[in-house]
Amino acid sequence: MNILFALVLIFFAAFSRLIPHAPNFTPVISIALFAGAYLHKKFAFFVPIAAMLVSDLVVGFYNPASMAFVYGSLLLTVALGLTMKNRISIMKVGGLSLAGAVLFFALTNFGVWIIPNSMYPRTFAGLVECFVMAIPFFGNTIFSVLIYSGAMFGVYEVAERFVFKTQGA
Repeated sequence: MNILFALVLIFFAAFSRLIPHAPNFTPVISIALFAGAYLHKKFAFFVPIAAMLVSDLVVGFYNPASMAFVYGSLLLTVALGLTMKNRISIMKVGGLSLAGAVLFFALTNFGVWIIPNSMYPRTFAGLVECFVMAIPFFGNTIFSVLIYSGAMFGVYEVAERFVFKTQGA
C-alpha cells in the first residue's frame, strides 16, 4: 500500500460527498476503516480527515464543535481498522463496519445535542429526541458502510490474491 493509493482514497471520499447522494450514504466511514486496516499508521489517520477537509472546502464548513465530533468519530473508526492489520476476514470487516456506523451515529448525534445553541434541550428527553430524529439517517449509514466496505475490502483482497501475486510470479 502506498501514498498514491491513499491519495486515491482521499479523492474518492471527497468526491463522493460532492455528487448527489442519499443523506449519510458516502464511503467515508468505510474508507476510514480500510485506511486503518491497510495503510501505514501515519497515513491511515490522515486519509479520512483529508477527505473531509477537501470536501468541506467545497460544500462548506459548519459548526466547529460538530465537525470535531464527525472528524473524531472517523479517527476512532481508523483505530478500529488498525485492529484488523494482517487479520482481515469477512466477519471482522462486517462487524467493524457496523461498529463504525454505530460509533458515527452515537458520537455525531451526541455532538449535535451537546453543542451550544443546539436545537435540542440539554435534558435526557432532548438527548432521546435527538437520537430518535436521527434514526431515519442511520439506515443509510449502515447500508453504505456494508456496501462500500464490502466492495473496497473485497476488491482489494481479490486483487491482492489474483492480480498482484500473479504479476510477481
